[in-house]
Amino acid sequence: MAYYAGVDLGATNTRAAIADATATVVGSAKQPTPEGPSGIAVTETVLDVIRGACDDAGIEPADIIVAGIGSIGPLDLAAGRIENPANLPDSIDVIPLEGPVKSLIGGEQVVLTNDADAGLLGERFYGEYSPDDMIYVTISSGIGAGVAVDGTVLSGWDGNAGEIGHILVDPDGEMTCGCGNDGHWEAYCSGNNIPRYAQRLYESNPMDTKLPVHEHAPGDPVAFDAADLFGLAGSDAFVDHVIDRIAEWNTIGMANLVHTYAPLVINIGGAVALNNPELILEPINERLPEMVLTNVPDVQLTSLSGEVVVHGALASALLADGHSRPDNPAKYRK
Repeated sequence: MAYYAGVDLGATNTRAAIADATATVVGSAKQPTPEGPSGIAVTETVLDVIRGACDDAGIEPADIIVAGIGSIGPLDLAAGRIENPANLPDSIDVIPLEGPVKSLIGGEQVVLTNDADAGLLGERFYGEYSPDDMIYVTISSGIGAGVAVDGTVLSGWDGNAGEIGHILVDPDGEMTCGCGNDGHWEAYCSGNNIPRYAQRLYESNPMDTKLPVHEHAPGDPVAFDAADLFGLAGSDAFVDHVIDRIAEWNTIGMANLVHTYAPLVINIGGAVALNNPELILEPINERLPEMVLTNVPDVQLTSLSGEVVVHGALASALLADGHSRPDNPAKYRK
């Protein structure tokens, strides 16, 4: 039987899954994504999770005929690699993918897409509701989008369409993004940058708070993470102020997407949204009608939870080999 591999290469974790010829997921594996010492360490992790998923499925990597990879960007499709990822340390530089994975599996085809496009494919192939006009948004270590218009996925000539985390939401440029530019959506609302934004808000307008913002010295890392902040929601006035500001930036970003692409639905995934839906999605749904002049789409959590990108990577491999969307997608998910 033919088998297919899907890999979700994220800034925090790397996942792999194996599907058989019926598109049924039969094996999976997961490891933390290393932060160094170089991009080769990330490549080795990708290969390791594919091997682990094969072990879980009871097959050999040589049994895989097509592999799909949904990855953080930016992508270099011609070279089959990632170059200078914004949400990993500078030492990572280049992450080779296509060649090493092709050498591991039995087939000759490796499909490389950005992780948000993979999330969109996951929704359209394995999800419960997939209209022709829809957007998948990930709010995690970074922010990105996969967009379908009239049933066509808009990937761009180089695979880097949908890098919405780097659209300008704040013309005053209060926060600097990981890419080095100011005022980007991701600089305020991604999991990596929410603590930095909270620290900046405190320094410009100090308030009583349980967050260790007062322990911060210039140039030092912030002393808390996004989970610490969201954990104080409802019991800390400063934290509630930060979450309100995050909601405003998120809604501005979503309104820009609605006016540009006119989606019927926006599905949201990524750890920040999945772990805090009432603090991320509910404010967007409350505020979006005030900012949108056209149809207001349904904004909802992905039906595939944290597995949406790896399912999309699998879908990219299956589609490349001529498969079509299952009639009952949920039946084939693990």
